Amino acid sequence: MLIDTHTHLNFEGFDKDRDEIINCCLDSDIYIINIGVNYKASEEVIKLAERYDKGVYAAVALHPDDVTKEKFDAKKFKELAKNKKVVGIGECGLDYQFCENDKKAQELQKKVFIEHLELAKETNKPVIIHSRKLFPEILEILKTYYSSLKPFGVLHCYMGRWSYAQEYLKLGFYISFTGLIYYARDYDKVIKNMPLDRILIETDAPYLSPNREERSTPLDVKYVAEKIAEIRGISFKKVADQTTKNAKKLFNI
Repeated sequence: MLIDTHTHLNFEGFDKDRDEIINCCLDSDIYIINIGVNYKASEEVIKLAERYDKGVYAAVALHPDDVTKEKFDAKKFKELAKNKKVVGIGECGLDYQFCENDKKAQELQKKVFIEHLELAKETNKPVIIHSRKLFPEILEILKTYYSSLKPFGVLHCYMGRWSYAQEYLKLGFYISFTGLIYYARDYDKVIKNMPLDRILIETDAPYLSPNREERSTPLDVKYVAEKIAEIRGISFKKVADQTTKNAKKLFNI
């Protein structure tokens, strides 16, 4: 069994074969957590999860790229988070790629991120953090606003150094890897040094395919597990079993 802890099957790129992919995943013992990026998408991932008795779950949030396009309404998201299919608050965090010179937008991202952390506390659900090369800034916010919460959360699609990973581990966080590990070998050191009981796997589908060219689907999560097993010199089964156990524990599945 495997769990893709971060995917976006509600995106329009899956409109033609969404159900086919999900059923194929479930037949292959692959569970899925679909991640919301705004209010509408959060509603969509919940509705999608509700169509299946088991194996398909949801997380709700406003992505940092969208905070200037949509006002974060904590009350409305809290209502969504009450749904039994919602297992996390995310993806939320910081990403200055499209607002590099816009300090106002950056400050708004920080404000909304903190509001998500408060929502995670109120709902007792783990937070799913999006970060693009802003690990020190996120660490500072977490240490100030979030250190008292359990079960903490996960750094989605980790792309940082081992030194930063160690700081997140100290706070109680899990760290998740995607198909990027096939062609970004800088992460081998992190994967080798990570405690196996703190690793999660994901696809971020439709993005980050292991071969770069094709659309990714949750079925590709097995390749992420295979690569981690190769880098660590252990069996695929050991990685699959432990990462599944980790995901079930963090997301209370």
